[in-house]
Amino acid sequence: MNILSHSGPFALFFAFAIAHALADFPLQGDYLARMKCRDQAGTFSEWIISLSAHSLVQAGGVWLVSGSATLGATELCLHWLIDLGKGEGKFGYVTDQCLHIACKLAYVIVLTYGMIPAN
Repeated sequence: MNILSHSGPFALFFAFAIAHALADFPLQGDYLARMKCRDQAGTFSEWIISLSAHSLVQAGGVWLVSGSATLGATELCLHWLIDLGKGEGKFGYVTDQCLHIACKLAYVIVLTYGMIPAN
């Protein structure tokens, strides 16, 4: 893991946070932001595809930053579940963002302590 080995855990967390902000705001767009919520999507398929597409973009960011496909796949699942919860009204925007950032912190810990290897 280049960022971790060259710059340390704080820089890795910062890179994850930047990737998250890019994927959650400019790369998401209005269409995905609306359609990933079941009550706003026109069809079941449109909802699932939109929620999955957004989560996949997030997963790509984690994979690119970490070099770990395992963490990318983990992010795909966790981001999907967190956004599902927000979209279903289980919690609001601040909790949603805190959960996403908590995931990034967990990835830093996992990589820093070698619990999974970075590719």
